[in-house]
Amino acid sequence: MDLQGLLESTLPGMGYELVDLELAHNGLVRVFIDKSEGITLDDCVTVSNHLTHLFTVENIDYERLEVSSPGLDRPLKKEADFVRFAGQQVKIKLRLPLDGRKNIQGELRGMLDGAVQVATGPESIVSIPLTQIDKARLVPQF
Repeated sequence: MDLQGLLESTLPGMGYELVDLELAHNGLVRVFIDKSEGITLDDCVTVSNHLTHLFTVENIDYERLEVSSPGLDRPLKKEADFVRFAGQQVKIKLRLPLDGRKNIQGELRGMLDGAVQVATGPESIVSIPLTQIDKARLVPQF
């Protein structure tokens, strides 16, 4: 069973977005959810209870289930994430160096032709192909 696909088809109907899924070697399943108004403890409980029943019905083998918000340093994975969070600070780790750098931080400017646009200075925009991104996270601003 494709757990990612199952979650992506189930959570939107409940009003949530699947941000990330982690599967640990000890049977731990971590599900990170979000919605436009933010995630509360009650949201996590609701989703956890629903997924516990769903996993039983779908015969998903797991030891422990954790459901939480993505946090202030939310991971960005999909093209829609890079569009939605344009204007915010982002930290990106690349699979391979781009202009001699594997880490890029700056203001996210969105997407252009399949590439993430990041302003690293007043007049410097770095264009990073989505396929070259290993990890991307928002940088919390306080």
